[in-house]
Amino acid sequence: MGSPPHPGAGHRGRLREKFLTHGLGKFTDEEALELLLTLATPRQDCKQQARGLMGEFGSLRAVLEAPPADLAQIKGIGPKNILGLKLVPAVARRYLEDRLMDQAALGDPAQAAEYLLLTMGPLKQEVFRVLLLDSRRRVLASEDLFSGTLNQAVVYPREVVAKALAAGASEVVAAHNHPSGDPTPSGADRRLTRQLYFACRGVGLALLDHLVVGRESLYSFREQGEIVLLAREYDAMNLEETAP
Repeated sequence: MGSPPHPGAGHRGRLREKFLTHGLGKFTDEEALELLLTLATPRQDCKQQARGLMGEFGSLRAVLEAPPADLAQIKGIGPKNILGLKLVPAVARRYLEDRLMDQAALGDPAQAAEYLLLTMGPLKQEVFRVLLLDSRRRVLASEDLFSGTLNQAVVYPREVVAKALAAGASEVVAAHNHPSGDPTPSGADRRLTRQLYFACRGVGLALLDHLVVGRESLYSFREQGEIVLLAREYDAMNLEETAP
């Protein structure tokens, strides 16, 4: 005779069926965690563990971003659960990066927002990243070039230009995160954007955008019209230099 079903088997089965039918759209964060925990916890109700995680961290995202040592403090959360919780965002990041690289073209830099928010939003230190694009706006590479303290990253525009030219890129999308979670650009961010734009234009590259990534949203210099203003400034300066 087989073992009798555990008390939570029916509930677990209903959660799985709900996901297969509707996806996560109709799940609360706690239900999503509960379903995820069942994958590494056979024959055991995971409702209390999910509730404990939510009580401690407050949201699904916070749980998935929590350090393993903090997760281990929750009653009922063992090494297999922690592996599953850390694997999910890692796989999601890999999927989004592969999808970004496989696109026929990046028609709008904002298409990279989902990838940047997931991969840069949780970072605890400031990181400067570039997406290098060819003349058809296909992504050739996504690279982290600089990292810094919690409030400052040292970025050298000439190194960005050198990296882009070495990759055979025609266009560049720059991005950096604000560990504070607020994507509002600082005066230093605006000065950096200007330096990057002028350095790129000087060698025939196009800076399509500079994105400041917060925890939940990002700021696009292009969407806010600031790249257009830089283009006008650059063109005006060159007209003055070539005027008789």
